Amino acid sequence: MIEPTTGGVADRPTRVMIVDDQALVRAGFRMVLDAEPDIEVVAECADGQAALDALPGRGVDVVLMDIRMPRLDGIEATRRVVAREEPPKVLVLTTFDLDEYVYAALRAGAAGFLLKDAGPSELLAAIRAVHTGDAVVAPGPTRRLLDRFLPLLPSTAGPTALGRLDVLTEREREVLEAVGRGLNNTEIAAALFVAEATVKTHIGRVLAKLGLRDRVQMVVLAYETGLVRIGDG
Repeated sequence: MIEPTTGGVADRPTRVMIVDDQALVRAGFRMVLDAEPDIEVVAECADGQAALDALPGRGVDVVLMDIRMPRLDGIEATRRVVAREEPPKVLVLTTFDLDEYVYAALRAGAAGFLLKDAGPSELLAAIRAVHTGDAVVAPGPTRRLLDRFLPLLPSTAGPTALGRLDVLTEREREVLEAVGRGLNNTEIAAALFVAEATVKTHIGRVLAKLGLRDRVQMVVLAYETGLVRIGDG
């Protein structure tokens, strides 16, 4: 099911696609978004395949992506969306009852996750943050998600995984570990006695060297390689 809308071209608002198999959920999100002059809902889709079919030509900036849907689930849909040329950002929608799938979606390239019962201000802040290139979730909530669900998944830590970090300098490894432990840039700068701008530079180099998209994937990799372990503070 696809319900498209059209919008202006000049100074166009952030274009959002809502992907969820529950019509009431889509309607709730749309009601909030339609009230904002800088956000435009350009399509509603009931499954991942419909979302992929609807993307071409719509100039979508942000996709709100449910996980459990018919035909094509949100994990595979996310993987295919981010593989596109100049892909939109993907925010995973979750109810926190089967969040091991959220972890898989983050690995697939999602920019972050959002609770389905998030308040309007959280939803709007998440969309705007993602559109400007920021990770939508703070490292702390991401770590709590991984703390909860990584023990349920097969371990990926080992020589091969750890070998990915060989391209990093000692300082870059320290920064990656700090991001994985949930520190923000200001806290990392204080802990390492460097300027915040220097931290940003190191993060940029880590992302480039490891082929990661954003800070969220840095947290995931820090866990996967064993650089940060469950319960580390």
